[in-house]
Amino acid sequence: MSKLHLKVAVAAIAALSAPIAWAQSSVTLYGIVDAGVEFLNKVGPQSSTVTRMLSISGTVPSRWGVRGTEDLGGGLSTVVVLESGFAPGTGVLNQGGRLFGRQAWVGLQSTAWGQIGLGRQYTMLLWAMLNTDLLGPNVYGLMDSYPANARADNSISYKGKFGGLTVGSTYSFGRDATAVAVPNPSATNCPGQNPADSRQCREWSAMVMYETSWWGVNAAYDSLSGGPGAFAGLSRSNLRDDRALLSGYVIADSTKLGAGVLARRNRASATPRSNQYYLGVSYDVRPDINLTAEGYYLDYRHSDDKAWLGAVRATYLLSKRTSVYLTAGYVENSGQLNISVSAGAPGGNPVAGGNQLGVTAGIKQIF
Repeated sequence: MSKLHLKVAVAAIAALSAPIAWAQSSVTLYGIVDAGVEFLNKVGPQSSTVTRMLSISGTVPSRWGVRGTEDLGGGLSTVVVLESGFAPGTGVLNQGGRLFGRQAWVGLQSTAWGQIGLGRQYTMLLWAMLNTDLLGPNVYGLMDSYPANARADNSISYKGKFGGLTVGSTYSFGRDATAVAVPNPSATNCPGQNPADSRQCREWSAMVMYETSWWGVNAAYDSLSGGPGAFAGLSRSNLRDDRALLSGYVIADSTKLGAGVLARRNRASATPRSNQYYLGVSYDVRPDINLTAEGYYLDYRHSDDKAWLGAVRATYLLSKRTSVYLTAGYVENSGQLNISVSAGAPGGNPVAGGNQLGVTAGIKQIF
């Protein structure tokens, strides 16, 4: 063997025996535990007063999750999210008993064109309301329970941010494959994916958002199709429940204002059209003390059914990750509405046309 051939062979062996440089990856475990005790009056026909542990949400729902990323190079990365919701009072799974009922998806993310995801994930309605509904999924808040549970099974999503402009959309082939004994927004028995009826249990949403350092505006649309056995009266694929949102926010020093209108058309309802308005303010008294207040008004068009709800929450930070809070809320119904002030546990509604007061104290820890 010539010296040249010997050198080539040695170089090839060295290359084969060198360690392979894999793309960098990371996995993060995270979570929130939020538990509170609630006082609620005027429950049911006997106008009972109850004190109970919350089963869903104090300031935000409890959850734990795993987020993984892998750098593929060239500004492209893989993203995977598995997130489980649970009730801290009992330890049971929320979202209809799903193991990963809050999120379960995998996708690709690019610094140039945005993110694509496949699996169970949030719709664009939730992302659009995130910065404008200041109390968000608080125990006393928005009277339409769907936005806080705006997720879809079997969905494809896209979200891209280009300077101050963010656009996004989702499309689900079967929006909710889980059912429970008591119907609720997070388990609605509409699995879809039926070859005989392509419209059955579909969901789609779209969002346009523009943000600066001190203000933002957005618009979103979310549409749910029905199917046999689906809850909320959406028993056929030609029945739809649609929501359109227009909202915005302004930030000035330690104060934030948020407002919006959520218009709904539910073709399975006797009063299909409604508008819900909200206006909120959040103020940092000190770096460790926050006060947030928000008012909501729900109007079913061409009907006597109307309700308004107001809530105030004080939060004190014990550390960067641990806080305690006190929240008070009041709802007043008219017509045949009997909306509860509380989303914290089922079975707390007043009589039709009744009012109700709720007070909650709790603690939240982020890890």
